[in-house]
This record gives sequence, structure tokens and C-alpha cells, in this order.
Amino acid sequence: MFGLFSRNKPVDDMRRAEAAYEKVASLKGDSHDARSLRLRMGLICRAHLDKTFVDGAEQTAAWEERARLALLEGLPLPEAPKPSKFQKIRSGDNEIYAYLPEEFVVQAFALGSRYQKTELSAPKAIEAMQALAQQISYYELRLPEPFQVLDFLREELAAEAALQEAAESEQDNSQPPVGVLPT
Repeated sequence: MFGLFSRNKPVDDMRRAEAAYEKVASLKGDSHDARSLRLRMGLICRAHLDKTFVDGAEQTAAWEERARLALLEGLPLPEAPKPSKFQKIRSGDNEIYAYLPEEFVVQAFALGSRYQKTELSAPKAIEAMQALAQQISYYELRLPEPFQVLDFLREELAAEAALQEAAESEQDNSQPPVGVLPT
């Protein structure tokens, strides 16, 4: 009776996430059900890539601080952070584990790390992450259209561009027309 209320172990959820990814990636047909499964997995992969990029940035920032302190104290450098093939993401009202093969998470994590260290600009990070998303979309999941990653960074850039444009417009309006002397 108490088995009804027991929670799944994370390791079991991770195994199911990996099996689900592998199943969808190996689908041969193009039925409605297969397309639906591919699309759903695409959304899960998008969330995983976004979180892995952010983890790469956040863990790099934390590691750099620990490394700085270790150097100041004459201690050995801490172990560099590593990405996880699994991410816990929200799916509706629940949290689920998402899986991506190591080759993809290593790339996404490294891009987040490089972005954090300002070795990579926001537009270049978006471009590189989108190329990774396209690789997964087209070659792993065989989606007709790739999913879009890093929407939060795209929105941030758009907001900055809009502010810049508004500031320039305001500056242009405060200048007297060319050839007219202010009175």
C-alpha cells in the first residue's frame, strides 16, 4: 500500500530520460505519433541546452572565484566544473529529467563558460548554440524545423537594442536641424 506513495529514485528517472531520448532518436517512421514524440523531445532538448549553457556560465563564475581564493591562500586549484548529461526541467506542473548525449552537453557547457569569461559575445554564443540545436534537431531527432535556443539571451539583446535606439532617437530630437543656429 505504501508503494503507491513512494517517489521514483532520481537514478531511475535518469535512466528513463536516457531511454526516452534514445527511443525518439531511433524512430524510423514519420507517423503523427512519431512526429509528436520528436517535437516533444525537441522541446525537452531545448530546455536542456539552455540550462546547460547557463550552468556553464554559473559554474565557471563560481570556479573562478574558488580558484582565485585558492591562489591567494597558496592552495591547489579546485577541480574544473563538468557538465551533466541530465538536467531537471519543468514540464507542465512536474519536474522531469532531460538527457542529452555527452558530446552535446560538453559543447553547450563550454559555450556558456566562454560566454561567462567574455571570450564569446552574446551574438556569437547564440549563433554557436543555435548551430548545436540545429545539429540535434536535424540529425538526432530529424525534425523538419530546428528548435530555437537561448531565447532569454535573444530577448535581452533585443531589449538592449531597443533602449539604444530610443536613446539615439531622443538624442537626434534634441539636436537642432543642420544649418539652423540655436537661438
